[in-house]
Amino acid sequence: MRISKLVGERIKEVPNGATLKSHILLLRAGYIKQVSTGTFTLMPPAMRVNQKIQNIIREEMDALGGQEVLFPVVMPRELWEMSGRYSSIKEEMVRLKDRTGHDMVLGMTHEEAAVHMALNTVKSYDQLPFMVYQIQTKYRDEARPRGGLIRAREFTMKDAYSFHATQEDLENYYKKVYEAYFRIFKRIGFKKFTAVKSDTGMMGGKVADEFMAVTDVGEDRLVICPHCGYASNMEVAVSVKDENDHTVSGEMEEVFTGNAHTIEEVCAFLEVDAKHTAKAVCYQTSDHRLVVVFLRGDCDVNEVKLQKIAKSELLPVEVEEFGLCAGNIGCVNLHVPAESVVVYDATLQGLENFVTGANKKDFHLKNVSASRDLNGVEFVDVSLVKESEKCVKCGHELTLTRGIEIGNIFQLGTKYTASMGMKVTMPDGTAKEPVMGCYGIGVGRSLASIIEEKADDKGLVWPMTIAPWHVHLCPLRMDDENVSALAEELYRNMQSAGIEVLYDDRNVSAGVKLTDSELMGLPIRVLISPKTIANSQAEVTMRESGEKLFINFGDLISELREMIRGEIEEIEK
Repeated sequence: MRISKLVGERIKEVPNGATLKSHILLLRAGYIKQVSTGTFTLMPPAMRVNQKIQNIIREEMDALGGQEVLFPVVMPRELWEMSGRYSSIKEEMVRLKDRTGHDMVLGMTHEEAAVHMALNTVKSYDQLPFMVYQIQTKYRDEARPRGGLIRAREFTMKDAYSFHATQEDLENYYKKVYEAYFRIFKRIGFKKFTAVKSDTGMMGGKVADEFMAVTDVGEDRLVICPHCGYASNMEVAVSVKDENDHTVSGEMEEVFTGNAHTIEEVCAFLEVDAKHTAKAVCYQTSDHRLVVVFLRGDCDVNEVKLQKIAKSELLPVEVEEFGLCAGNIGCVNLHVPAESVVVYDATLQGLENFVTGANKKDFHLKNVSASRDLNGVEFVDVSLVKESEKCVKCGHELTLTRGIEIGNIFQLGTKYTASMGMKVTMPDGTAKEPVMGCYGIGVGRSLASIIEEKADDKGLVWPMTIAPWHVHLCPLRMDDENVSALAEELYRNMQSAGIEVLYDDRNVSAGVKLTDSELMGLPIRVLISPKTIANSQAEVTMRESGEKLFINFGDLISELREMIRGEIEEIEK
């Protein structure tokens, strides 16, 4: 490809509104162009990267016996009503009407379409297991799109769906997909990624794993044990908390605390540590039920865990509407409406001599005892894991980091086959719903996330396996006949040898060419100039390491092919 004909431009300025490295560099290097908030056109270089990522995914899915399909983008309302998700998914799903007034939805995921495809088509156990997958553009009306391709409204995704006669067969296949995902992300070029246990979210099911590109700019919080390898998304992470004091001393006593309402204010007023307090955090459900969770004052609520207990979305609440005193709510003698959800976090179990609200304006209770005053209460884990808490597996200290979700896999069970009426005949003649697995990879998000890992201050740095072109041919002084003639010859020879080459055929300054080559991030730059021609050599620079080599023109093509082959093998081995 000649740069003079390449659609797109490279710019020096940081685009308005772009904050993440991948977003900035993709715009500056002419890889993407923003159409509207959260939607982008992939320019030719980005499209080439996108296709190479897709090809890696296809190879690994095909190796698992996957069959590629293409589900519809627009689906009728009835399909989603069968699964119950037409009403349970809110603003993220785009709803529309066709010209006849029929309710339709824009596909944001395709579990329903996959079951519909198999419904009355797959009828017997001996047609199982099978897996189908697609790579398709999807649209979710994200409330807060950010970071360019990291969280876009329109995005390309690989989603796969497997069907099995037994849970055991699903679990065995799930392990194979888990391993294939590691191969995919290694082949793309990731080195800083991990798999973590995760919440099943709107997909449903009981078991889920997420694949995370580990980076400080990630939205997801990850809990990692460096010792045993325990890894979890914060949403479902568990830990061993600091040991509570089990010694009971003193009678429960009501004390005046006045305007001290927050944990910090109460601790300062009574001169106690937050570890010796129980705070109340309140919400309301979508059907206007009160939710109160009590936990140790130095801990925070894990809202994902709490939502599962409340079986509802959690919304802000004015506690006075439910007869409570804001800032003085306590876990002893609490009076709330009968339909309320009251939860006691495991951090309170064994806690003695602590402070909590008195459920009375301006007063708190001190010397409260969990064993004495919360007798019969069920304690559950609804608190967030904190740095340096202990691993539940090995007892070593946990570390917290951040990540970008680049893939996820779910064991869905019969959530969709049962609700949509899909059954197969088993060997004993009975009819049974198949169990399903679901497996997704964000193609555009993977493209952007590898930039977050590898790019430097000068620009993009592409792994050889997904680089839009392998070689950036960069002749300086195109006004020199010797340079221009040799550049044209090298370009033709590279193409004939099967080398993917981007040829900067512009007659512009050396500074512009070198800056653009670093910005675009191709793995190998081949520079020729009057000086290198005088020595019968090309200057070859490796983008990632900065290593420079001088290679004779007669050996250049064969050396480049060997360098490309060697680096691809190194990534994929």
